[in-house]
Amino acid sequence: MDEATVFLGVGSNVGDRAAFIKQACDALGTFLEHERQASIYETRPREVADQPLFLNTVVSGLCSLSATEVLERIGEIERGLGRDRSTERRKGPRTVDIDILLYRDQCIDSDDLIVPHPRICERKFVLIPLLELAPGLRHPATGVPFQRYLDSLEPQGIYYFTATRYSRGTSGQ
Repeated sequence: MDEATVFLGVGSNVGDRAAFIKQACDALGTFLEHERQASIYETRPREVADQPLFLNTVVSGLCSLSATEVLERIGEIERGLGRDRSTERRKGPRTVDIDILLYRDQCIDSDDLIVPHPRICERKFVLIPLLELAPGLRHPATGVPFQRYLDSLEPQGIYYFTATRYSRGTSGQ
């Protein structure tokens, strides 16, 4: 299989959130080439308000895995960092959450995976770092620039946390 450009959302709101983000990004680097990470943003929880603030970022890179294989690998990473979906409250606190936002320019709708992520256009904590990495990116199903979706959203409590980022396998990015 040819290499695919993948965009992944990474978030944490339990314990040392920044350390969990870094550990998740390091683990993603085991299968992503030319990995890039956007700045980290601190965000208010959206759907379940009675929980700690999140740190969120977006990571991009090239990989030779299928979308299903990427999903399996990120599940392994989440479990390795202490996430247990069977015991946690849905949309509640978690050590780490990794979502496939975009895989190539494909639209996937299966029982296990929907790509683009079904709420990508509603979440500033996804769109801001996504556009930091790829400013001209368009939604693969609609062709609408993601910037247009971002511009249409009301404030959601997204605050710049840190510009600390790293890039694996690239120079000057």
